Amino acid sequence: MVNIVIFGAPGSGKGTQSDLIIKKYGLHHISTGDILREEIANQSELGIIAERFISKGQLVPDELIIRMLAEILDKAPTEKGFIFDGFPRTLEQGEALDKLLKEKGTCILAALNLEVEESELIERILKRGALSGRKDDNLETAHARLKVYYSQTEPLKEFYKKQGKKINIKGTGNIEDIFERICQSIDRIIK
Repeated sequence: MVNIVIFGAPGSGKGTQSDLIIKKYGLHHISTGDILREEIANQSELGIIAERFISKGQLVPDELIIRMLAEILDKAPTEKGFIFDGFPRTLEQGEALDKLLKEKGTCILAALNLEVEESELIERILKRGALSGRKDDNLETAHARLKVYYSQTEPLKEFYKKQGKKINIKGTGNIEDIFERICQSIDRIIK
């Protein structure tokens, strides 16, 4: 089973590249961001709680995310594997994901780290907000989300590096070039 984590700062292109990876490799997509936005739109109990954190540029508490993820994994088809987009976001989530996958008899094969300069990240976030109407894609929240990313998500780089699973991907240039770099890395792993 091919299980891949794709991570990078907000605006690094995780969602775009995940969609391309899914089409090419047939993996099941798990985007906690999409799931949380759906829960918020539906005003579910989880959505209401999550919205309080997200609107301030903070991360949703780990225990809520892990509980949600376990339910999704139980319901999702697992023939080829999963791509985890935007999860894990903290070292604790990375450890919890490893534990959860181990319980299910599988593991993460690779952690793709999309590297993009901060000025470009902010430009992408603001552009995405203008195009999609996402309320959380504004300048103030973008800076808050980047600050949270640097303090809480950056440690994942070392976590996956120690496991020999971290692969740095240059996340700048056109979408096709970035995807080609990703495919070269994935193909090396699965062959």
